[in-house]
Amino acid sequence: MAPSTATPLDIITAELIAELGSDQVITDRQRRRTYECDGLAAYRVVPGVVVLAQDPDDVAATVRACARNGVPFVARGSGTGLSGGALPHSDGVLVVMSQMRAIREVDVAAQRAVVDPGVINLQLTAATSPDGYYFAPDPSSQSVCSIGGNVAENSGGAHCLKYGFTTNHVTGLDLVTPGGERVEIGGKAPDPPGYDLLGALVGSEGTLGVVTAATVRLTRLPQEVRTLLAAFRSMDDAGAATSAIIAAGVIPAAIEMMDALAIEAAEAAVHCNYPAGAGAVLVVELDGPSPDVAGEFDDVVRLCEEAGSFEVRVAADDDERALIWKGRKSAFAAVGRISPDYIVQDGVIPRTALPLVLRQIAELSESAGVRVANVFHAGDGNLHPLVLFDGSVEGAVDRAEEVAGGILDLCLAHGGSITGEHGVGADKAKHMPRMFTADDLDTMQAVRCAFDPDGISNPGKVFPTPRLCGERPGRHQGAHPLAESGVAEVF
Repeated sequence: MAPSTATPLDIITAELIAELGSDQVITDRQRRRTYECDGLAAYRVVPGVVVLAQDPDDVAATVRACARNGVPFVARGSGTGLSGGALPHSDGVLVVMSQMRAIREVDVAAQRAVVDPGVINLQLTAATSPDGYYFAPDPSSQSVCSIGGNVAENSGGAHCLKYGFTTNHVTGLDLVTPGGERVEIGGKAPDPPGYDLLGALVGSEGTLGVVTAATVRLTRLPQEVRTLLAAFRSMDDAGAATSAIIAAGVIPAAIEMMDALAIEAAEAAVHCNYPAGAGAVLVVELDGPSPDVAGEFDDVVRLCEEAGSFEVRVAADDDERALIWKGRKSAFAAVGRISPDYIVQDGVIPRTALPLVLRQIAELSESAGVRVANVFHAGDGNLHPLVLFDGSVEGAVDRAEEVAGGILDLCLAHGGSITGEHGVGADKAKHMPRMFTADDLDTMQAVRCAFDPDGISNPGKVFPTPRLCGERPGRHQGAHPLAESGVAEVF
């Protein structure tokens, strides 16, 4: 009898169709191409097979089949990520969670909700606001991004200055481990005893397993919200106002900044009618008890004017507030109006370094001949420079990537980070050794190996090279065959 030529992917595909049915398993190449990238379209891989999970049992069955056959798997939510974190494997399984979008429970008394991973961020706020609560993390993509993806990337948003990132709002997770076992970690309690496994899982980018439910905090809607737009002649002046506001002891819900190029793009896209001639604008939002907001609001207006603001607009109602935010929240997509291609960068610097780093980014942009639009969370120094280029021009992509990498180098040089909320994914893995020592990376790998000794859960993400679990770190005599061939680095 001739030996079987079936590959592990062939075997697992047949097993999944038998267990889940052909409606939930996509094998047609054209349909699989739908899932070839996330929001970072520069990286594209057609997945080997796609599973449309309906419930946690589907996820567990899929992962167990992957573990039996040594096939890699990647979990995907709405696909809005900007780091290639959900980039599939051509010889692996993509587990799509977007059909798991039930809000299982809203416990108003405990200020908790239990949700499926495919629940849209803003959907939870819409469901809980009639009871006077909302879900605080608010990425710009909150109308389309999923809470499972927020957990994977530890997403932030404009209001993370006051309310923190996703990790500050998760108290429990249901997880399918890389071996296919279903486990519950945490719950409704505010601070479960033992090791902080939730802290390890939130932001792990799907490398430690697949989240099938999240228990999250609900935040009470503030008594009052006031939003203003302050226009400045320069980014330096806007940065000085930001530092002055925080130094005065005022912690707004959000302080967002846009430069002239980002304003130009937003005007072209959504006609937000920001003040003409502005070199930068600040969007500042205050919320809380009415007396506190009133006092802080007067301080913010005064500090902006002292820093050189030539116009301050105050939202009179929810419609005006929405219009102010529309320009900021549309900024990423809006640059498509002024550039055929762009790279969204995500770095962090100390807030006090804002003026200097922004000047250095401008110098980098000018010297390379590459335009950069700046949009960012000024209150916590989370930069989102948009590097603009035309991919049809020879050498333009390389120049843009060089500028994008140079911006991350600037962030690190000033004591910052290569990512604030978009994650490392496939895009920034190569930059990890610039921020962490080899020992740091080995320690992180040890954690990953404890959860996923076979390295099948979203491999190729976060770390610059694949490493082998089960090996002692340090010097060894002789080379491992995979290491010798350049396929892996021994850990």
